[in-house]
Amino acid sequence: MAIAPGDYRLMLDYSSDIHWMVDCATARLLYVSPAAARLLGWEPETVQAVADNLLVDLPARLARVENGDDTRRTVRREAELEGRNGPVPVEIESTLVATPEGLRLVGVVRDITSRRAGDAQQKKFASMLSHEFRTPLATIDGAIQRLEMTHGNADEATKKRYRKIQGAVDRLLAMMDEYLSPDRLASIGRERQENSIDPAALVEQVAEEGRQRRRTVVVHCGELQARVRCDPAGIRMCLEVLLDNAIKYSPDVSTIEIFAGKASEGGVEFVVADTGPAIPTDELERVFDKGFRGRATATVPGSGLGLYMAKSIVEVHGGNVSVQNLLESGKKFRIWLPVPL
Repeated sequence: MAIAPGDYRLMLDYSSDIHWMVDCATARLLYVSPAAARLLGWEPETVQAVADNLLVDLPARLARVENGDDTRRTVRREAELEGRNGPVPVEIESTLVATPEGLRLVGVVRDITSRRAGDAQQKKFASMLSHEFRTPLATIDGAIQRLEMTHGNADEATKKRYRKIQGAVDRLLAMMDEYLSPDRLASIGRERQENSIDPAALVEQVAEEGRQRRRTVVVHCGELQARVRCDPAGIRMCLEVLLDNAIKYSPDVSTIEIFAGKASEGGVEFVVADTGPAIPTDELERVFDKGFRGRATATVPGSGLGLYMAKSIVEVHGGNVSVQNLLESGKKFRIWLPVPL
């Protein structure tokens, strides 16, 4: 269905964002939508003066175009513009456009007050969450260090348990530093986050970390493409959960295998297999339930949330995670993602 030119102007006039156009030769404002008055209180007779805030980088951009650099015609930046009730945080997006009448700068101003408030609330929540986790972790960290210091004559098995507790605390603190640090939070909404992984590199990285606890972690890679679209941190966490379980619930000297490759039904699969005890048949359908801990896990510390979280993350990607007891011994957990190869 064709849209008449007047309809475009109607859409701009009633948009909640401020649309505008400037003649680059004279820096004169040719058009500004009524949202400028609604959002910022800009009146038609004074709008040219206040609109100079939109053009602070125009001379530099024109100079780049004259020098043959045509790669950055569209620019997006954040700023604060003066409104009727004080400064308003905005996002300004503008594009240089060649027209028969000359070069024009056309753009849009978006109010990001709600976004800023959401970011602030998210940071506040993350800061609170970090504090709530760090307090008990600090208690555990201090206690285990004191135990190591005051029980120097403990047997090797006891010392090994101390080291495992200390390692677990260190991993949790490192995860909080990575995901809840100020630098990480400051990047939310401002930097483009990765949305794909190198599957072969991912399984090797996860395996290398696992080898610090079990040297016999082996990786096999089948047919794989260079990048697989997914949430990198999420899929990495899923593999770490599966490998952590395999290490905890298999003999110390046994081999753990990680496989990544093309799935028989299409898509890509990640498999973690061990030679530990099989999962009782009546528990197979419950291992991914929230908080579930089977009979064989009763003596091993855990919350019953790892597999539940992994299942939730994989299902968000449209895939699935499953478990199967192996015929001879052991079991394998499999992540399947519906990505093209």
